[in-house]
Amino acid sequence: MRRRVFLAFLAFALALAFACKTRPPARDAGVPARVVSLSPSTTEAVAALGALPSLVGRSRYCDWPPEVTKLPEVGGYVDPNLEAIVALRPDLVVGARGPAGRRIDDVLRARGVATYFPPTESVADIFAMIRGLGARLGREPAAARVVAAIESKLAAIASATRALARPRVLLLFGVEPVVAAGPESFGDELVARAGGANVVTSGGSYPTLDIEAVAGLDPDVVVDAAVAEEHGAQRIDAKGPWSRVRAVREGHVVALTDEAALRPGPRVADGVAVLARAVHPGLVIR
Repeated sequence: MRRRVFLAFLAFALALAFACKTRPPARDAGVPARVVSLSPSTTEAVAALGALPSLVGRSRYCDWPPEVTKLPEVGGYVDPNLEAIVALRPDLVVGARGPAGRRIDDVLRARGVATYFPPTESVADIFAMIRGLGARLGREPAAARVVAAIESKLAAIASATRALARPRVLLLFGVEPVVAAGPESFGDELVARAGGANVVTSGGSYPTLDIEAVAGLDPDVVVDAAVAEEHGAQRIDAKGPWSRVRAVREGHVVALTDEAALRPGPRVADGVAVLARAVHPGLVIR
């Protein structure tokens, strides 16, 4: 009798041990299987973490990596379609913090959907966003590797520009009207990391300027990132009002034709490199 009880107990223990051995790790139990991203920066971060298979929806502006364009669209950054989002049955909805972030967050959380809308207004914010996504997606080691790679590239740019003069830069996000990167903005930090000095030192993060104000700032280089505007790259020339600006008259205008260069995501170091080469022609980054 005792032998039969012992054998039964042994069989149960072996079965339990086998079950425990084959069960997925406990930390994977809460990893989202269906993710919707409402901003290009978070979409790129999900991809950089190797979690692209979990992405089931995107904003209309998410276009990198190219394969995400095949996913369903759920509106834009400020006008997300809540019905389309909910229809995709997401476990997690992510995006950059913005005008619609609080409203989306409240509605989705009320429906039991987890959300993550971190700020991305600085490189430090970007690192925190990547690590935060890594924690939520069960990709902490990948997040650490992505952040380390960005830090390494930024260090190489800093090394390449450290001994160079710092040109006075006007970084434009809009031409009609003129919208510039102001102090403490993401663009302001990028200019500094690219080895330049932002000529806009007041007026908020993204001030609107007139041509007289631009001429008074007297930048050495005008970097035109207004690629979202129709014919934005052709609107700054020395024949019209912009002739009042010395950098324009001297031909020191650089058009950034790839808007992804300024996205606050995992390609931020590539964007800083593009800006650094625009500010310092011929710059070699090792």
